[in-house]
Amino acid sequence: MALMKISGDRLVVEFEGRERMWLRRDGLTVPLAAVRQVVPVGQPLREAHGTRKGLQISGATKIGTWGLVLGPRQLVAAYRGKPGLRVVLDRAASGEEFDELVLSLDDADRLAGLIGAHLEQNR
Repeated sequence: MALMKISGDRLVVEFEGRERMWLRRDGLTVPLAAVRQVVPVGQPLREAHGTRKGLQISGATKIGTWGLVLGPRQLVAAYRGKPGLRVVLDRAASGEEFDELVLSLDDADRLAGLIGAHLEQNR
């Protein structure tokens, strides 16, 4: 499962074994200034929509890129029974190809609070 942390003025996500394989990346780092919204979600599997490139095990796992044809473009690493976050990004400000991150994270509520506090502080 992915690990997310705040490091200075950046949001850092590190991926594990099969996530690295399906996402073709070890991690993702975006400026916190590129984060527009963060929403804790109880069932992150339900957040990924559209045409995909990646792994989908029906009702259990989604890893890859969703929303390839019609947006939003989502980077997804989500698992059944795990809480998660949906992080809305300003694609241009992030320097990445994604509009949203949909991730299962053990400490999703704590991270949502930290990121939300940063967003409030910098408005």
